[in-house]
Amino acid sequence: MSDFFDRVHEVCRQIPAGRVSSYGAIAKFLGAARSARMVGYAMNASIGKEGVPAHRVVNRLGMLSGKHYFGGSTLMQELLENEGVPVANDQVQNFETYFWNPADHLDPEKY
Repeated sequence: MSDFFDRVHEVCRQIPAGRVSSYGAIAKFLGAARSARMVGYAMNASIGKEGVPAHRVVNRLGMLSGKHYFGGSTLMQELLENEGVPVANDQVQNFETYFWNPADHLDPEKY
């Protein structure tokens, strides 16, 4: 489990500021297409870890489904908005514009 979480965290570190990815896209990239929920658990485990921008990972519709892991506050939304990602009603607006697919940018052999 720890190895999978470490791989998820490393992919998450590659998401550029001002972009978002999804639990499912990360899972699929790591060869575990049906493990989006496990990616979510890895994001939860990353809260407070240095250099893991968990706020940049949302669900497949762009919803801030992990926001409750940010202390029940609006911190996840604030972090995204500070990077230029528009959010309304707990959803990334124009999601397809801000979506970053690791399969389009990273070499799977390195993860």
